[in-house]
Amino acid sequence: MSKAGAMVSATSALSISAAWACVKGNSELIGALPVAIYERQDNGSRKKIEPDVSEVLTANPNRVQTALEFWETAAAHLLLQGNAYAEKLMIGQRIVGLRPLLSVTLKRRSDGLFDYQFYEDGQRYILPPEKVLHIRGFGGGDGLGMSAINFGRQSLGSAIAADEVAAKVFANGMTAGGFLESDQELTPEQRAQLQSYLEGFSGSSKAGKTLILEAGLKFNGATMNPEDAQLLETRRFAVEDVCRWFGTPPVVIGHAGQGQTMWGTGVEAIMLAWLRMGINPLLRRIEARIGKEIIPANRRGKWFAEWNREAMLQMDSNAKGNFLSRMVAAGIMSSDEGRDKLNLQRRGGAADELRAQVATAPLDLLGKDKA
Repeated sequence: MSKAGAMVSATSALSISAAWACVKGNSELIGALPVAIYERQDNGSRKKIEPDVSEVLTANPNRVQTALEFWETAAAHLLLQGNAYAEKLMIGQRIVGLRPLLSVTLKRRSDGLFDYQFYEDGQRYILPPEKVLHIRGFGGGDGLGMSAINFGRQSLGSAIAADEVAAKVFANGMTAGGFLESDQELTPEQRAQLQSYLEGFSGSSKAGKTLILEAGLKFNGATMNPEDAQLLETRRFAVEDVCRWFGTPPVVIGHAGQGQTMWGTGVEAIMLAWLRMGINPLLRRIEARIGKEIIPANRRGKWFAEWNREAMLQMDSNAKGNFLSRMVAAGIMSSDEGRDKLNLQRRGGAADELRAQVATAPLDLLGKDKA
């Protein structure tokens, strides 16, 4: 319960449009990024591999969800609750699936690890730590991530309360309650009868109806202008406040601050900062936990999971073109490897060779092929 009087939970928080947009935007981006399993080579390079666990992590985590939907769910739970849980579906010692767990209760064991309790179909289940993938969010010093819902309940509660007040004002035709004035004293029965009569004129659907007063009654209305009715300043601040709790710049969810536009290099810099400081830490948390709990023990340090951050440039053709041009010009990737990034067919031959631009050359070599 927040001091504003609103009960704050994951469900009620998502009724705030800003919270919904923050959680949806972050989790959908993480779910949409491609992930792969790599093996470190002896020469320091890496090679993409496809062991059995790769199918689970990158394509088919369970019978119901795709990999996009599974990681989208995990990211949403991480943002809201500070922790994301998934049951490891096993055949012997081999992981064959991951199933999201909801409403999990933890009990710390004597060895410092947790047992995970949850209810399903009216039955209680307890899973040991080796059967659960537990991704911790920010501040997991005691083995648990901190919940934005718990620590942000005052800000979120104020936003919920402001929305409720605005909705109630609109339900009453954007007009605050007025006052009935009479020079006579009414009996309790007359007050109840009058209240019942007035209810026929309240609500936005009854706006404009003519109220008939008698017996010396006078109505004094307390009007409210539209800007006050919508609590504009309070609700505008609530958007920015909610964004802080989820580490998402307001521009990302379509909210421009005072004097700020939605276009330009400044906004581009904000978006890049969000990817670096908002999305990337979440990806690193998931990658590290996969390496610790999913990769087979005898392969840890050799195999690792990694999300392709370059895919975040996919919708920015100018940025992606500049990136590929620089990589090819610097001899870091071949033209064919650049074509792979664009889903184009390889040309082979010289296009698969590393090349580099030559800025300067000896004068006696100009116009000649260097042996």
